[in-house]
Amino acid sequence: MAGFIIDDDTIMSPYTKEVAEYCFPFSCGDEELDSFFARQVFLYQEELLCRAFCWINKNNDKEIVAVATFSYDGIKSYTLDSSSRNSLQRKIPYKKHHRSYPAMLIGRLGVNKHYQGKGLNIGSQLMQTIKVLCANENGMGICRYLLVDAYNTDLTLHYYAKNGFKPLYKSEQNERAVFDIPENESLKSRIMYFDLKLVKA
Repeated sequence: MAGFIIDDDTIMSPYTKEVAEYCFPFSCGDEELDSFFARQVFLYQEELLCRAFCWINKNNDKEIVAVATFSYDGIKSYTLDSSSRNSLQRKIPYKKHHRSYPAMLIGRLGVNKHYQGKGLNIGSQLMQTIKVLCANENGMGICRYLLVDAYNTDLTLHYYAKNGFKPLYKSEQNERAVFDIPENESLKSRIMYFDLKLVKA
């Protein structure tokens, strides 16, 4: 496993029931995500609410290294406070400012727990692979941004920040206001974005 490179050592495949049944049960160590990838993801795909892909070990075609789901989304600039909107649009020419910008939403993402904590940086490797796929005109689709609705925990937020994602809303207070979340309720997730123009630059 030493020196495992996701682009070289895995094959990307649609994540279907047939693939899940053929491969070893996938576990990323998070019960909620494991349950989703074991059952619910297939219902979502049947309803055309997302597409799921997995990365399978080339040397062991029964081992899934990672799984992720994707769906088309958009960033609506008119829902943002002025500071957040200015930050988002800063690198877009004024004449091309719009009310909505195309984005790809990473819905759920998990890395096989056997590949975690071994210094392989599989999570960051996977994110770089996803960025290239989404920025490539022959890849997942043409969009300007990647979006995630990240668990509001230090570990998850650090992972996305380390991989170049920024909070869409400058403060939790602004995000609460947009989604009508009362101050006395915990903010369970933060919307974060990545500008795919950085990959193409």
